[in-house]
Amino acid sequence: MIYDVIVLGIGSMGAATCWQLSKQNLKVLGIEQFEPPHSFGSHGGQSRLVRKAYFEHPDYVPLLECAYDGWDELGDECGKKIFQRTGLLYYGPPDHRLITGVLESAEKYAIPVSALSSAEASCKFPVFSIPDNYVRLLEPDAGFVSPEQAISAMVRLAKSKGVEVRTGCEVYGWLKEDGVFQVQTSLGIQKGRRLVITAGCWTRNLVKSLKSELKVTRQILAWVMPRDVTQVSLGYLPCWTIADPKYAGIFYGFPYLPEGMFPGPAGFKLAHHAAGEVVENPAEADKPVSSEELGVLNEVLDRYFPNQFSGPVLATTCRYTNTKDEDFILDWHPDYPAEVAIAAGFSGHGFKFAPAIGQIMAEMVTRGQTQHPISFLSVKRLGLGAA
Repeated sequence: MIYDVIVLGIGSMGAATCWQLSKQNLKVLGIEQFEPPHSFGSHGGQSRLVRKAYFEHPDYVPLLECAYDGWDELGDECGKKIFQRTGLLYYGPPDHRLITGVLESAEKYAIPVSALSSAEASCKFPVFSIPDNYVRLLEPDAGFVSPEQAISAMVRLAKSKGVEVRTGCEVYGWLKEDGVFQVQTSLGIQKGRRLVITAGCWTRNLVKSLKSELKVTRQILAWVMPRDVTQVSLGYLPCWTIADPKYAGIFYGFPYLPEGMFPGPAGFKLAHHAAGEVVENPAEADKPVSSEELGVLNEVLDRYFPNQFSGPVLATTCRYTNTKDEDFILDWHPDYPAEVAIAAGFSGHGFKFAPAIGQIMAEMVTRGQTQHPISFLSVKRLGLGAA
């Protein structure tokens, strides 16, 4: 068997790629060392923000518009609501990148974002205690997706349309021989005409030229119990972000999600979006979370949610695979242009793009190019070169 396309890694981006490729009459193989969805990569943790007024850079917004369509399409195809449009609150000093970036993207692309007065925000969302000098913004069309539900749906749909997905299959390496790519795996050699590499933190082992460009960090997630569930319940409280000048990055969280509605624990989830401890081996990220590591999140709870929550009911970890500039890598392999497509380095803010990334990878390996504006995410900016 020689496959038209082999996808290495069936996490967020690999599952989306398989789903998009399944819409074409192709022989496609997806290879994954674990059983998707799983907690050993970057997609675990019950919920991921989906937002369009992108503070990181306005150039991402066209990709987000595609992703929004893709989340709705996925929900229609699987018959389940995937994208929960709860709205998203932004709190921060007026000169913070979170606030200036959101307003820049919103203005450039006419994204609905409304400013709230201090009194209005306090009346609507009394669970927060926000400094008077902070800006208060609301993006009503933002929300969250359950990564576990989304990945399960994409894999299921891909398989129903003929994509072969092999799990529990470790990839040792790959090479091109006699015009065909040969992938060495724990289940034998698999052959394909094109490759897509969407291996998350394991991309460093599969694309040697990116090993020094990608840093894997250990990130802390926590769930706490509210004293009054009604003030933070799904359907009442939006998702939220807070920029605290004391710390790099931002803090973010979600409404209280009851047990059974979504994978994961019942609770009010929060986390810190900033690069954590660097780990050389991805398995190092799985060590238990210490009380000292929870100190920053506890401080944020005390400052912005005083007396609103009891201690954490669960603390766990996930991984970021970071580029130096925190922008993605969407490009051809420098040594195999038009044959090996790479999606990597999502730096903790990539999941929301998954349907768009899947479409981009599928277009690249079937058409040799993509219609989407991804030149700013080329490996050329890293000095590696590409065709």
